[in-house]
Parts: sequence; structure tokens; C-alpha cells
Amino acid sequence: MKKKILSLVLMAALTLGTLSGCGSAATEKKSIPEETTAAAAPAEAEPAEAVEEAPAETAEAAEEAPAGEVLARIKETGKLVVGTASGYPPYEFVDITSADQKVIGIDMALAEAIAEALGAELVIEDMNFSSLLASLPAKKIDLAIAGIAPTDERKETMDFSDSYLFAEQSFLILKSRAEELASAEAFNGQPLAAQKATTQERVCQDLYPDSQLVSLDKVPDCIMELKSGKVAGVCIESIVGQQYVLSDEELTFSAADLGIKKETAIALEKGNEDLLEIINQVIADKMADGSFDTWIHDYSEIAASNAGN
Repeated sequence: MKKKILSLVLMAALTLGTLSGCGSAATEKKSIPEETTAAAAPAEAEPAEAVEEAPAETAEAAEEAPAGEVLARIKETGKLVVGTASGYPPYEFVDITSADQKVIGIDMALAEAIAEALGAELVIEDMNFSSLLASLPAKKIDLAIAGIAPTDERKETMDFSDSYLFAEQSFLILKSRAEELASAEAFNGQPLAAQKATTQERVCQDLYPDSQLVSLDKVPDCIMELKSGKVAGVCIESIVGQQYVLSDEELTFSAADLGIKKETAIALEKGNEDLLEIINQVIADKMADGSFDTWIHDYSEIAASNAGN
């Protein structure tokens, strides 16, 4: 009888041991927080190493997360390639008084600040505005900085920084026609000029569909059309037009109020949020310390001086 009882006790012990082993295996297959596991089972049922391993792997993956394509390219080459379209003072224009004919301006000063923040060398690619935005997906440039308006249409295919300049749209005209062209309605049916593929071209198309529109690659070419009498006005933003008024006594702004303001931002390829964050921080810093006010003043004077030469 004693042997029979002992045999039953041993069988019960073996059964409990087997059940305990199955419970441990099931626990290891579940993703249970460390606190829950500790409360639900003995320490030996969930080894400490197994619980700590997942967070370590997650942290390692985060550290190895790849940078956006453009920022990675900048880090690899050590260069920030910025596309612009000179001939748009004081935003960007060729300094004809310099020996190297360098492209300077408000936008180029901002580009220098961004390159400095990235620890990269700034490389400027000067091109026609109509070719500029297409150079982003073609990876010919890293950023497009050229007085660009962040329109809803453009936002469908590219990202933009925070806006950093704001200007009214107006018409540059001959002083001799100032009284005749003093209202927005006066430009109906008149031949007009604007830089190709710009906000100003769109303004003319939208507001004056019955007017003949001359679209040219450079603003100075539009000014030549105006001075030769081929067009009644050049649609231009106030910050840009001021240079021509200062340097040419024959020119002035029309008193017409078009009721349109333009914002300016930097364009880049979509999917580069890390680079965009750096750019926006530079813009915020330069707005806070008054750099943009200084740049507008200084480059407006230089542009007017260049135009007078």
C-alpha cells in the first residue's frame, strides 16, 4: 500500500512539472511588458535578458534610421547645391561690380546660412526659372531658392519651407502713362509682360485673359519690352520692382491695387522632413535676429547701383 501511494505522489509531481514548462513557453511567445510578466509568473519563467532585448533592438534601429535622401547626399558630398534664377533683384542677381560675377541677393544670403548650418559648401546653379523646379526631381539640385511662391499646385509635387518674404503684386509702368494706368481696370486689353513660369505670369493670365501676354525668361527683358513701348506694364512684385524705380527715372509703379500678395519659400523634394526641419530653424533664427530686414536693405541698394551702371 505504501508503495502504491508513493507511486501516485511521484506521478502527480511529474504532471505539475510538465504543466509548469508549457506555461513558460506560452509566455515567451507573447509581447508582454516587463511589469506584467513579473507580476504574472516567477522570475525564472521569463528571463530578464529576453525582456530587455526588444527595447535594445528598437533603440538600435532608431539610431540607424536613414536620413532623407537629400540630406544624406549633402552629408556624403559635403556640398549643398542650390538652384536659382538670377535677374530677379534683390532676391538673386549677378553682381556686375565683382570680378567673379557672383550671384548674390537675399535668397543667396539665406542659402549661405543654411549651408553653414549643415556644415556644407554652398554651390550655386544659375538657370532659367522655367527650368528650376524641374531640376529638383531630376536631382540636379538639392534646393530651389529663387523667390518661389508655395502655391497649392506646386505643393502637390514638392515640399516647401516656411515662408520668409511677403510682397504685393503690382505693375511697373512708364511715368508718362501713370495717370492713364492708375487702376486695375485700365490694364484690360493692354499688352502685358511677366517673367515666364512665375506667379506674375499667372496673375496676368487670371486677371487679364483678354490681354496679349509676353512671357520672358528674365525680368530685365520684360523691362526692355516696357521701355520700348511694346507692353503697357510689367507685372512684378513690389520688392523686385523697387530696384528699377530707384535706378530708372522713366519708370514707376501703377497706382492700381491688384489685391494679391505673394509669399516666398524654399522648394525641395518630398520626403525630406529632416532637412526641412533644419531649413525652417534657420529661417526662424534669421527672422528673429533681423537678418532679413538687413538683407532687403543692403541688396536693394546694391541692385539699384548695378542697374545704374
